[in-house]
Amino acid sequence: MRLWVRLFLAGVGLGLARGANPDGDSCAPIPTFADGKAPLRTRFVSPAGDDATADGSLARPFRTLTRAAAGIRSGDAIRLLPGTHPPGTHLADLSGTAEHPIWIGGLPGQPRPVIAGGNQALHLARVRHVVVENLEVHGAAQNGINCEDGGARADPDATRHVVFRNLAFRDIGSGGNQDALKLSGVDDYCVLDCAFARTSAGGSGIDHVGCHHGLIARCEFREMGGNAIQCKGGSEDIEIRSNRFFEGGERGINIGGSTGFDFFRPPLSVTAPNAEARNIRVRANLFVGGEAPVAFVGSVDSLVANNTFITPHRWVLRILQETTSEGRYTFLRCGDNRFVNNLVWFDRAGLSAFVNIGPHTLPATHSFAHNLWYAFDQPSRSRPNLPATETDGLYRSDPRFVNAAAGDYRLTADSPAAGAAAPDAAPPADLLGRGYASPPSIGAIEAHPAPLRDPEHHGAPDP
Repeated sequence: MRLWVRLFLAGVGLGLARGANPDGDSCAPIPTFADGKAPLRTRFVSPAGDDATADGSLARPFRTLTRAAAGIRSGDAIRLLPGTHPPGTHLADLSGTAEHPIWIGGLPGQPRPVIAGGNQALHLARVRHVVVENLEVHGAAQNGINCEDGGARADPDATRHVVFRNLAFRDIGSGGNQDALKLSGVDDYCVLDCAFARTSAGGSGIDHVGCHHGLIARCEFREMGGNAIQCKGGSEDIEIRSNRFFEGGERGINIGGSTGFDFFRPPLSVTAPNAEARNIRVRANLFVGGEAPVAFVGSVDSLVANNTFITPHRWVLRILQETTSEGRYTFLRCGDNRFVNNLVWFDRAGLSAFVNIGPHTLPATHSFAHNLWYAFDQPSRSRPNLPATETDGLYRSDPRFVNAAAGDYRLTADSPAAGAAAPDAAPPADLLGRGYASPPSIGAIEAHPAPLRDPEHHGAPDP
């Protein structure tokens, strides 16, 4: 293993490898419906509490989350006190409001309580305006936290307006298709400032099945199994921005996938073409290692822009189709996706191919533009073989990182990536929460930070 990979996995470097918002880096504001709100009533849960005689006060906390949730109403908060709590809680039909949400989790500013072991830490079904925060989940044999629509696949309001923040997941799954955070039929949601480490070989850090209007930002993923993030089953309008991926698995971000027909949300159409994923945007992320950092799999109209890719192991990108037209259902072939403004710093001798293309796809409809490709071991072999002609690509140009050996992938002021990106694809904020210049730099980190272009709203779902 190369020295710089060992440094990253050890968590050193100039803040870039130490998790979301390290060392006080500026953060682009990400508004949520819970901003500025406070609970009207708080119930406490302690591993040493008592469900039979306690009243849920701080002095007399309940023993379990299930007991604390009895009779819960909008404006309530359930606060788990530090310690290790039992797994297996199922909560359904929690309905907060935009004005009075429901909070579940540890106390802000206190050590995160731990939910350890069991098959599943927490299962939420049919919830609205709920904040899940300040928890650590580890050792679940199946899913860590499962949030879903209770089978109401045609109802976009079944589970809506959910915020997941400051959560830590590790050692999830028992070798199969098990996920740290499993989301099915969730709309208008955020996953913010969370950490994911070590999931099953066939699982995901975050798995979406038919989710819509979401934002995943400022999270960290380490040593993932199947993938770090998967968006499939009719998922649409999801922004994945300013995250860090260290060994993100076989497909770091799987834009699309393979879903049984009965699990799509909304249900499959028999009159219009369907797709596993539409309009998934992957922007301003850092990827270190992984078999293939990004894969388009039965996806359309999606965007991968302004990311920094460091030594992918086998491919930079995959274009695949796993769900095909059958019977009454027509599926669009993987196509019309964009790969622009990305910085790819790679070991040419270790790369199998730049793009892996599978059958039943439309690779020529993908667009490539303004990417910087640099083979640090063989600069003369930097130019990639792509399925479509690239516009304004940069090849053989050392991006001039501040200190790649130490894991610092900021750009020097004279980097050829500075000012070389297409402005229409760049996000409002870079990996470090700073504004992109005009014109922006290629990659996840702006060489010449500028004021944020949209300081009030950064892709978060509406309240």
